[in-house]
Amino acid sequence: MKLEGIVEILGAQVHTGLPFGDIDILAACGADLMSDALAFGGDKGLLLTGLNNPQSIRTAEMMDIHCVVIVRGKTPDASLITLAREKDIVLMSTKHSMFTAFGLLYQAGISGVEV
Repeated sequence: MKLEGIVEILGAQVHTGLPFGDIDILAACGADLMSDALAFGGDKGLLLTGLNNPQSIRTAEMMDIHCVVIVRGKTPDASLITLAREKDIVLMSTKHSMFTAFGLLYQAGISGVEV
């Protein structure tokens, strides 16, 4: 699924990454503990997290994840947006809980990855 579709499904606010280009998301993971996220093995997926600090972007960079979505209505501050831009990672936020966001993405065909 293209990132435009994810923005629509989640009603997300986009903070970095426009225009998206040809980024295709096939799988997603979610965690507030970045050590749990590292077990995902991201490879060009999407990370849903409530962690609204630089660790989320740095973890996404290590995992080759293209997009981080911050859940539960949290808004990233200017320094987090700047870091995401520097690392070429799309940063979004949504009002949805992580559980609801996953449900919406799953219904739309985005799979999770079993570890």
